[in-house]
Amino acid sequence: MRALKSLVSLPALLTALIGFTLLVAGPLRPYEATWHRYWARGFPDPVPWVLQQVLDRITGQAVCLPVLLAVAVVIARRRRTWRPLFVVAAAEAAFFGGVGLMKLVLARPAPVMQDARFFAGGLFEDGWHGISYPSGHTSEAILIYGAAVYLIFRYCRPSATVRRRLVIAVGIIAVNSVATAYLLGWHWATDLPAGLLTGGVLLHVVIWVDRHLIARLVPAPGTETDATTTDPPPETNGPPAGTTGTFGAPNTGAAPEGRPVGTSPDSVGPDPGDLEHGELRADPHPQ
Repeated sequence: MRALKSLVSLPALLTALIGFTLLVAGPLRPYEATWHRYWARGFPDPVPWVLQQVLDRITGQAVCLPVLLAVAVVIARRRRTWRPLFVVAAAEAAFFGGVGLMKLVLARPAPVMQDARFFAGGLFEDGWHGISYPSGHTSEAILIYGAAVYLIFRYCRPSATVRRRLVIAVGIIAVNSVATAYLLGWHWATDLPAGLLTGGVLLHVVIWVDRHLIARLVPAPGTETDATTTDPPPETNGPPAGTTGTFGAPNTGAAPEGRPVGTSPDSVGPDPGDLEHGELRADPHPQ
């Protein structure tokens, strides 16, 4: 498990992305035409339609963004915090600012242009056919769906079994995205793994932003209060203040020593909201 974590760490993914891009720009470029085919055109109906209209759309913005937004809204309502919605915004900013910027800068034409060189295309020159590297759909498979799984891990504390299933689900979505795009022939073969690596790098960035920036701007889960409610009066476990207690001693209304005000001896314990993965933790984001 430790070896796997090191392989998907930010330094490892970033190094792999840079190294792979250099290979694509040089030694691998002559093989692109050999690897590319419009494979789906040779399949019987309705396979091409299913590939294009069903499987390929799973990692499109029209599907993956509503999925991430739905997860964030449900968690935000349950935990009474805006923080998950900020994560959605960060993920979208990472996609357009990261993947989109790479596409514009590298300007690699799509296979329909029959030119696999970097800087040979461009959005203004060739439209969407001029910005093929890296694949946006495979990037979204990791970045957007990965952000949804991160929110579930962070706020819902699922069991180890559910965690494994969620990770496997993201892996299946990623494999589907690569296979579908390759069979349809819309990308050069090397565009697809580059998208996975880019999505992994950007997912790390989104998680860092959530933990170090968003956490400072948005109250921690459970600390936000509804502005329409008022704080209840403080409770006491002792007699009313101002009365006379045993042996004529004045009562102050305070709870007995060693026990918080407003609690009974059997009710003192950790707040379930402070339990994360079975361990009691302090609020990591003090306001």
